[in-house]
Amino acid sequence: MVRVIGIDPGLANTGWGIIETDGIRFKYINHGTITTTTELPSNLRLKDLYNKLSEVIKEYKPSNAGIETLYFAKNVSSALPVAQARGVQLLALGNMGIKTGEYTPIQIKQAVVGNGRATKKQVQDMVKLLLKLKTVPKPDHAADALAAAICHVHSVRGNV
Repeated sequence: MVRVIGIDPGLANTGWGIIETDGIRFKYINHGTITTTTELPSNLRLKDLYNKLSEVIKEYKPSNAGIETLYFAKNVSSALPVAQARGVQLLALGNMGIKTGEYTPIQIKQAVVGNGRATKKQVQDMVKLLLKLKTVPKPDHAADALAAAICHVHSVRGNV
C-alpha cells in the first residue's frame, strides 16, 4: 500500500487528506485543516503553515502527494497569498522527498467524478463513496484535499 497526501492550498486554511492505495482501491486514513491567524504578518503565517504541514507529513509519512494548482478567474486578489502558501507547501513536500503531482481543479474533478465541470457537491459525494465514508468530509478544504489525493493516484496509476 502506498500512502498519499492531498493538499488544498490556502494561507488562511489549508486542507489535507491522507489515503492509502494499492493502485486500485482506496483506504481513508485521516484529514484535517491547517489554519493560520490573520493577526500575524505573512512571513510568520507562512512559517506556521510550513511547520504544521511538516508535522502532518512526519506523522503520516506519505510517499506521494497531490496538490491543487492555482485557478483564480474571478478573485485575483487572493491569488498571491495562495501562491505563497503553495510555495511553502511544495517546499515542505520537497524537503521530505515526497513525489508530488500538481493538478488543476478541472483535472481533479475529472479524476474523481469523471466530469471536469462537476459541482463541489458531486466531488464531495464521490470522495465519500470512493473512500467508503459515512459522511462527506468536513470542512470543504479537507474534502478537496482528499480529492487531490485520489486524482494523484489516478494520474500515476501503475507508478505509485
